[in-house]
Amino acid sequence: MKSIYEIQQLLKQFGTIIYIGDRIADLELMESELKDLYQAQLIEPREYSTALLILRHEIRFLREKEEKY
Repeated sequence: MKSIYEIQQLLKQFGTIIYIGDRIADLELMESELKDLYQAQLIEPREYSTALLILRHEIRFLREKEEKY
């Protein structure tokens, strides 16, 4: 797993499609959904940790970008 798109595809396999319109909120909701899937033991620990790193990196990038403007 290397991109937000791949995380979206993983969530879609479980019937979850996320689109609020606010990119950061979308990413935070994806993080929450991943946590639920992991706690239900529906995804592997490696998948969970990799997806979490990707999401948190993107959230941090977007927040820093917002601060500049």
